[in-house]
Amino acid sequence: MSIVHRHSYYEADARERIAGLLDPGSFQELLGPAQRVTSPHLAQLDQPAAFDDGIVVGEGRLRGTRVLVAAQQGQFMGGGVGEVHGAKLTGLLQRAARTRPAGVLLMLDTGGVRLHEANAGLIAISEIMRATLDARAAGVPVLALIGSGNGAFGGMGIVARCCTRVIMSEEGRLSLSGPEVIETVRGVEEFDSRDRALVWRVTGGKHRYLIDQAQVLVPDAIDAFAQAAFDALQPDTDSSDTDAALAALQARHAALSARAQAWDGCRDGLEIWALQGIAAPERLPLLDTDDFLAATANRSLP
Repeated sequence: MSIVHRHSYYEADARERIAGLLDPGSFQELLGPAQRVTSPHLAQLDQPAAFDDGIVVGEGRLRGTRVLVAAQQGQFMGGGVGEVHGAKLTGLLQRAARTRPAGVLLMLDTGGVRLHEANAGLIAISEIMRATLDARAAGVPVLALIGSGNGAFGGMGIVARCCTRVIMSEEGRLSLSGPEVIETVRGVEEFDSRDRALVWRVTGGKHRYLIDQAQVLVPDAIDAFAQAAFDALQPDTDSSDTDAALAALQARHAALSARAQAWDGCRDGLEIWALQGIAAPERLPLLDTDDFLAATANRSLP
């Protein structure tokens, strides 16, 4: 019996993810550590800096196709977005709108805005959102890849939902407010952040896939993310056709409204899964990705 070794996306850092996704030797980094463009704010707060400010950006080839890529370094300040971090990501997306690659891959690993640079970070998020939509309007698909330890929270959670497609693994998480933030503001009765199973049933990749906030669910393997990204790199014609884009947006709003009404009062992912007609929803967290996709293939969405 042969044993298949998979390179975990979850356990890799930003540079390992890029190296694993792109064709060998094809990556060219932009504004890398050697140029030492660091945050202008952290030193004033006696905080350590990183020469890449916690994000790696550049271009390369995915299965021979030219793409731009960004990978957040979750080990540095939780992947938090500050002034330079945000500017590098915004610049990459603007480059995409100008040079028209086959797509942009955003490997998100972040808790949101860097609190040390809150105002600059919030401005950066708005600039990233605009640049994301501008790239899509130019016909460039922007893909969010989420399977890291920090997931995608805060403003970058909003950015993920601005993307053409969201690709997640079960290990990834996607939300606006983090579990600890919800508990602090609303109390443990509203959300117990220590209940890790609950956290993943509400913010994890399986749940986000089931409610159509992630369009693709893959195993925790760099190759699986690479293949899913390659498959998703189709021209985003709806974004450049204003009539089609408006119709798609209106349909999306109608679907979200219907889901909010249908799932009103649900306090756990299990309750939503049951409403989707999934048999024995409590077993879903125990299934591997292939079995999970088979078990939920006939789910119903409002």
